[in-house]
Amino acid sequence: MIFSILRDIMHSPVVDIILHLKQSPGMTVKELCAVMKMSYMGVKQHCDALTEKGYLDSWRHPVPHGRPEKIYRLTHKLDPLFPSATAEHLLEMLFHAERLFGATAPEKLLYAFFASRADRYARRLEKEEGLENKALVLSRLRSGDGNMSVVEVSGTGGLRIVDYHCPYLELMKLYPLIREIECEMMERLLSCAVERQEEERSGLQRVIFSLTAI
Repeated sequence: MIFSILRDIMHSPVVDIILHLKQSPGMTVKELCAVMKMSYMGVKQHCDALTEKGYLDSWRHPVPHGRPEKIYRLTHKLDPLFPSATAEHLLEMLFHAERLFGATAPEKLLYAFFASRADRYARRLEKEEGLENKALVLSRLRSGDGNMSVVEVSGTGGLRIVDYHCPYLELMKLYPLIREIECEMMERLLSCAVERQEEERSGLQRVIFSLTAI
């Protein structure tokens, strides 16, 4: 799970706070202190910082005696940390689609998925002018979908979008058609020729989309 990796890398109480709150309807600082074995002020300062950034919200809960307790909970801003579907789930869905509706069903679903994504991208790109501006906006949109995209200039001066992560890599291994669909989508969105190239070096995987104005 992603939190096991984050805990190993970051050594930050913030990761544990998020995990505990995700597994509850809300907790007070005192309750977090008890499970995390940290000081009150230590936990409170992290909760306040997360609240200021919009990752937590809080409300006052009345108690029989004394001041109402302040309870913290996660906001939707942290939803991207908790993917709703994994590659394994998607592969299983496509397998059942093929079994129930025939051999072409997975291909039709993939085309529909990328067509929907292309429509969403197109709405954000329609006001942009020039290939470079469109590429910059598209790379930001793709990064938001998990591709870790950046716009770079090649050694020969050409413009390219480079993906440093592919969230559907496992799907692509079984359905290589995704490469073609994705490339065609980018050509339509950017109105240019797109050449796709995959590189793997010392454990680093990246996909390079070289862009050429028509």
